[in-house]
Amino acid sequence: MLELSNAVSLADWEIELIAIRSQGNGGQRVNKVATAIHLRFDINRSSLPAVYKERLLKLKDSRITSDGVIVIKAQSFRTQDQNKDDALKRLKEIIVAAMVVQRVRRATKPTRSSQRKRIDNKKQRAGVKALRGKVI
Repeated sequence: MLELSNAVSLADWEIELIAIRSQGNGGQRVNKVATAIHLRFDINRSSLPAVYKERLLKLKDSRITSDGVIVIKAQSFRTQDQNKDDALKRLKEIIVAAMVVQRVRRATKPTRSSQRKRIDNKKQRAGVKALRGKVI
């Protein structure tokens, strides 16, 4: 069971974990051990509240397919257990990040003094660079 918050959690049947062989350079055990984890989580079939589902489906994330399935491949570690924990942690991060509400940005104008400071700084840098030229 994956705890997302005090009220929301995911059951084990909702998360599909498949062990696969990792990519990368070979070694003595390259063709024997399936240490990488391929995690699949179907948003539409899950028991998540409707608000969670809506926000997840609206995300522009390459890990979310057009069918609404989150696909995560974890292969950073050498053991299957560590990769499984990593994949579950990344899934939790995606779901929790989708629930964070962004503050509305208010457009502001730079102050007159900040504009003046910026122009003065540009003039000073231009002067320094002009002095670097050849002496005639």
